[in-house]
Amino acid sequence: MLELLRIRDLALIEDAELEFAPGMNALTGETGAGKSFIVRAIDFLTGEPMSADLVRPGKEKAVVEAVFVVPGENGHGAEDLIIRRELSADTGRSRVFVNDRLGSLETLRELRAGLVLHTSQHGQQKLLQPAYQGRILDSFLAEPGLLPERDAALAAVKAVQAARVELDERVAGLSRQREFLEFQRAEISKVKPQPGEEDDLLARKAGLKDRERLDEARGRALTALLGEAPLAALVGDLARALSQLTPFDESFAADKDAAEDFRHQLAALETRIRRLRLDDGPNSENDIEAIESRLFELAKLKRKLNKGLDEIVDLGRQVEENLSFLDSCALDAKRLERDEAEAAKMLGGVLERLNAARQDAADRLCARLGQELAGLGFSEHARVEFVFEPAAVYSGPEGVLSELRGRLFWVPNPGQPPRPLDKIASGGELSRFLLALAGLQAESAKPSLIFDEVDAGIGGHTLTRVGERLRALAGRQQMILITHWPQLAKLADRHFQVRKEVLDGLTFTGCARLDPAAIEAELSRMSGGGAQ
Repeated sequence: MLELLRIRDLALIEDAELEFAPGMNALTGETGAGKSFIVRAIDFLTGEPMSADLVRPGKEKAVVEAVFVVPGENGHGAEDLIIRRELSADTGRSRVFVNDRLGSLETLRELRAGLVLHTSQHGQQKLLQPAYQGRILDSFLAEPGLLPERDAALAAVKAVQAARVELDERVAGLSRQREFLEFQRAEISKVKPQPGEEDDLLARKAGLKDRERLDEARGRALTALLGEAPLAALVGDLARALSQLTPFDESFAADKDAAEDFRHQLAALETRIRRLRLDDGPNSENDIEAIESRLFELAKLKRKLNKGLDEIVDLGRQVEENLSFLDSCALDAKRLERDEAEAAKMLGGVLERLNAARQDAADRLCARLGQELAGLGFSEHARVEFVFEPAAVYSGPEGVLSELRGRLFWVPNPGQPPRPLDKIASGGELSRFLLALAGLQAESAKPSLIFDEVDAGIGGHTLTRVGERLRALAGRQQMILITHWPQLAKLADRHFQVRKEVLDGLTFTGCARLDPAAIEAELSRMSGGGAQ
């Protein structure tokens, strides 16, 4: 039950607070006063979109908040559910709060079915749509789970069909390329390039060039040390000669020692030069001619395929995969064919159950609708029925699978053939259809019923019958009724008047609960006996 509604800065409403009662709550006022904005605020609060231009001019945001009384956990007792939704004037985005915690639009839409059921003149147009009539029928299925089961089975079939189409397209594309793929594979197989091979060969080639330069420099060094007259031997001769001169001049002793040290350094230098090597691995791999030949092979392959070496290595893998796929695709096609047959069989079973359930729901709904309409002033001979037509939902090798989709037909008067509701119903008749349907739809969840001028096009004795039905529904669950009829407004347990006023050049819409005296005055105005 909607216990409290507060609206701030929405359209012409600056600040309005409405405390609703159980039973029937009537909203009345002149045309254009803003009654429908009250209902739009409730719709916005329960997940419907709203344009940012409806934020009151000069305000940053519009705020709608409400307190609903809902069953407690496990159905015990009752508890408050507080919902607030804010609409930004700048961005048009909204924020949702459920019990003061941030929520989402999905949360609101999930809650909506148990909170409010809104029936309006716009609903008349929807009721004329065969697709909407089908959704109404589905809402009365004894097994609501059949619909998601149907959706899942249909999605499974479509997924297999998409996989088969993808497989067929890939096979067709690769089959056209097969000759070229085999050419690529043959060229790559001749050379057998390896990942990173070219860089490795170039590094080894550079290493061999370094070795040539080393050998050349080492040869020159050894020639200088070990020529026709080895340098170490000459320095040794010099040291001996200096030792012979020492007895004649002691100063030659230091020179002799220096010569001896230099001779030892030359011997160590020769050893170091001879030991100097580059680690190039086995001689066969160091053959620069073999490396040059391999690099030429790789370069030729790159030119032929117009790709880099790493790309060619990847291409080789792709070519092998594609050719292997072409060789094995028949097995994949057979597997998908079996998968589609299984999925189609499952879908067929679900559709068979759904079609039977829809026919059963149609029988029950039409019987109940006939009773409801009889109580709303229709002839006791009026008959309502759903006419079913098959609609294909799957077509494939397993044949065509169809589901039955119902369209609402009725006979308002005896002796007439059934005709589609959208072809013969008047506005007043549609209003009563909506009222009857809303009463049936709200039987289980018992949300707050919102009727926005559902009494349009009705008058006389029929209006009295409609009032009796509204009063009966209000005895079962809360109702918010927007009406221009005093005969209906006087049935309300609580009466609110919506008024538009201009103050200091600004227009405001206000909503006030009426006391008994004000109710009498408002009913008089509605009857044409006075104005406020």
